[in-house]
Amino acid sequence: MKEFTFPVRNHTNIHCCQWLPETTPKGVIQIVHGIAEYAARYDALAKVFTDHGFVVVAEDHMGHGQSISEDIPQGCVSGGWAAMVSHSCRLLRMTKEEFPDLPYIIYGHSMGSFMTRTLLYTYPDLGLAAAVVSGTGWMPKAVLKSGRAVCKMEGKRKGMDKTSKMINKLMFGSYNKGYDNPRTPVDWLSRDAAEVDKYIADPLCGFDASIGLAYEMLGGMLQNQDPKNLDKMPKDLPVFFVSGDKDPVGSNGKGVQQAYEAFKKAGMQDVSIKLYPEGRHEMHNELNREELYADVLAFLDRVLEK
Repeated sequence: MKEFTFPVRNHTNIHCCQWLPETTPKGVIQIVHGIAEYAARYDALAKVFTDHGFVVVAEDHMGHGQSISEDIPQGCVSGGWAAMVSHSCRLLRMTKEEFPDLPYIIYGHSMGSFMTRTLLYTYPDLGLAAAVVSGTGWMPKAVLKSGRAVCKMEGKRKGMDKTSKMINKLMFGSYNKGYDNPRTPVDWLSRDAAEVDKYIADPLCGFDASIGLAYEMLGGMLQNQDPKNLDKMPKDLPVFFVSGDKDPVGSNGKGVQQAYEAFKKAGMQDVSIKLYPEGRHEMHNELNREELYADVLAFLDRVLEK
């Protein structure tokens, strides 16, 4: 794994990872990670892709992993949702310059799935070959707006760069409720106890997001659900939604289905969906992860054969 950085605002460098295949590459996959984790945590998934001939890249979003500084500490943001998405786009453009003749795929998970959805309509002329949207969701507009209002009030009281137990509980506190006798507070991530324990033991995972990050993410989700934005996506882009049907982020599949239907309604010509029975939030770390790997690779083979 190669590591490098590029500078952004507030004296912060965005830390990036690149994995190369041992064979001549047939495409590039950019992974866009979720909240309270980081790019190198996807090493196992990246190796699956490199074993099948893909170059893989990913960045630590600002306030995550090694993309932190005194000005932007862990869990914080500067410049809002648009800035976070622009950093993913910058890595994409840098990588396309390095591999100009290779088809380019985005793989966004969780918060990264919402960032990916924003990227698709904000930068519709990137010439992507496909997008995989993992662990995404859809929430009522009123819920998202009320959540932002609570964040705004709490931010005025404590500061947007501070954390709030109340906000964290509102966003994630109910996620374990659908499981019998949960062993840890984050059992909703996966049925694989070893993966859950690795997450808990990792100092770069599981931190509380700042009030500002929560506010920005909810705003990004609102933007993603606006039909005017959905209409801006390139209609011929193949998109594959993947999620566990026991993933609380996707409302146990219902929110994923809503996102899928919204893409179809927006005129997207090649949209598919797979909900994995009993799967939780991180299908790439689930007990049946090999099934996910096979499905994603089959999807990529199909779209790249066109």
